[in-house]
Amino acid sequence: MSDMRETIEQRLARAIADLETTQTEVARAERELADASATVRSPDRSVQVTVSAQGDLTELKFLDDKYRTMSATQLAASVLEAAQEARAVMARRVMDTFEPFTRPSDAVPEMTGVNVDWQKIFGPGVLDGPRGGAGRSSSSRLRDEINEDMED
Repeated sequence: MSDMRETIEQRLARAIADLETTQTEVARAERELADASATVRSPDRSVQVTVSAQGDLTELKFLDDKYRTMSATQLAASVLEAAQEARAVMARRVMDTFEPFTRPSDAVPEMTGVNVDWQKIFGPGVLDGPRGGAGRSSSSRLRDEINEDMED
């Protein structure tokens, strides 16, 4: 009986140590992402956007005066497409950073990893991004919506 008790105590000690290690690693990951950002240029290279780890637009640059020859619809589509791609890049970085915490514990296999609903965190479509997603791109949807409004 004493052997079994030691085993349980040892397992509990491993579980506590594993939990403390995980807490330390999560804190490190949070610090790492606190100032993280992603910068993306639009496919037509007319704009460059930067977003924070939360997906907030923090910087917008118009490049090489290309915006001067673009229609408002084209410029808006370029800004939105770059912003959506930057959000997708940042979301993937956040997912990669926290992915190890979604796996079961090596020390205590009974401790499953955290189940994360990435769609709920980032919202629908963020992980697809305009360049990697299926279907029509955001710029074509935007142009369709603007053209429909102009026809009314």
